[in-house]
Amino acid sequence: MLVKLLEPLNVPDALIEELAKPIKEAGHEFVYYNTKTTDTDELAERSKNADIIMIANNPYPAEVIDQNDNLKLINVAFTGVDHVGIAEAKNQEILISNAAGYANQAVAELTIGLVLDLFRKITQGNKDVRAEEYPGAIQGREIKGKTVGLIGTGKIGIETAKLFKAFGANLIALDHNENPDSKELDIEYMELDNLLKQADIVSLHVPLVPGTRGMISKEKLALMKESAVLINCARGPIVDNDALADALNEGVIAGAGIDVFDMEPPIPGDYKLLDAKNAILTPHVGFLTDEAMELRAGIAFDNTLAFLNGNPQNIIKR
Repeated sequence: MLVKLLEPLNVPDALIEELAKPIKEAGHEFVYYNTKTTDTDELAERSKNADIIMIANNPYPAEVIDQNDNLKLINVAFTGVDHVGIAEAKNQEILISNAAGYANQAVAELTIGLVLDLFRKITQGNKDVRAEEYPGAIQGREIKGKTVGLIGTGKIGIETAKLFKAFGANLIALDHNENPDSKELDIEYMELDNLLKQADIVSLHVPLVPGTRGMISKEKLALMKESAVLINCARGPIVDNDALADALNEGVIAGAGIDVFDMEPPIPGDYKLLDAKNAILTPHVGFLTDEAMELRAGIAFDNTLAFLNGNPQNIIKR
């Protein structure tokens, strides 16, 4: 079979060659493109005749899928697959795999980092200490003793819960299915409205599906404490970000740490969150650590080998 990796995986080329060895040794062909492209014509050309294509988080739309009759597997080296033309893949009976789990620790640590920045004003303090006229120190808050509301207790949610627990926080959560690991962490499950009313920190860890799109709306933000902060390292459209900007500017909530938006950076200059008060914004880097990238590459190539050996794994159910 012909396997094509259509974009870099943020690891050294030498590691890609090492991971590709078993594919070549089994008699399959492997082609690697070490530059990114979002041009659909170029993507179609790169995908030509491939049985398996491997991608990361760049879009792989339906019009590209439709131009390759050989395609059998879209191997996504990423957790979410909403950037793939899923309906077209399903119509052509093309399987889609993902690399869920590679960034659990990375996302959990960024979540904690955003809370620490909001509570201890690290970014603002860095500016203040460099200012010509020092405005004085800012008194902060501690995580210990605060109530953290986790919306989603899958693998990332649980890793995040463990870190908050180590800080001495109390944990409450919303999820359709209670994670067995939650018992060891003393997580109390409840409905969304109650969670929002009680939490000092609300952290999102759910996928973007019809049921979660816009779930943090103007009305839901109004339920939160004025002293509470919202953290989103999941998917941008889970939150109504215009409403969030208004809530921050009007003092409805105290702050927000946002790593994901309604689009990938660069963010348009008129995007309301850019000018919102007490908002710490990062450019969708929750998954982006050296360690996570190496783990992701390993999972992605394992998925390819499993498929080539007739045992597909990490297949997305649609």
